[in-house]
Amino acid sequence: MNLEQLIKKCAKNDIVAQQELYNRYKDTLFVLSLKYCKNTEEAEDNLQNAFLEIFNNIKKFNHTGSFEGWMKRITINKAIDSYKKACQMIPISNHTFPDTEIDESEMENFSLDYILSLIQELPNQYRLVFSLYELDHFSHAEIAEMLSISVGTSKSNLHRAKMILKEQIKSNKPVAKVNMKYE
Repeated sequence: MNLEQLIKKCAKNDIVAQQELYNRYKDTLFVLSLKYCKNTEEAEDNLQNAFLEIFNNIKKFNHTGSFEGWMKRITINKAIDSYKKACQMIPISNHTFPDTEIDESEMENFSLDYILSLIQELPNQYRLVFSLYELDHFSHAEIAEMLSISVGTSKSNLHRAKMILKEQIKSNKPVAKVNMKYE
């Protein structure tokens, strides 16, 4: 069944179509959830919440732009919403920061699983800003609006996230392996 037919059937609450849509996109959206959640269990919860939102609002998808992009945005927003409820973002004054770039040669010896596990260990506000900026290419202005923080706080949180990651990479700190597939 092609994607357009699948969307139409899901909009009519066809359970078979919903299961097919879920099976097609669960791994992609799970990996996306892992970038924003601190562990596998939170990523699983986020995935479930995202699919509930997707199925409840699939009738609103207007077929402009990518359907996968629409689902990814819902998944990211669900993760952000859960953190907004759970913690308060701490505003920090706008400062200029020393270089926090990580030399690509330092990264060559590390797997994607390892890097993702380091990102998951970041404090919530740093992980969200880092993932939004570095992994999903949102601007600081967009991040500030999404998280209800200032642009300066977004920049500061990104800087701190990079500093933590740089130190972890330099120390080659071992972390638990991340399962990149949703079971």
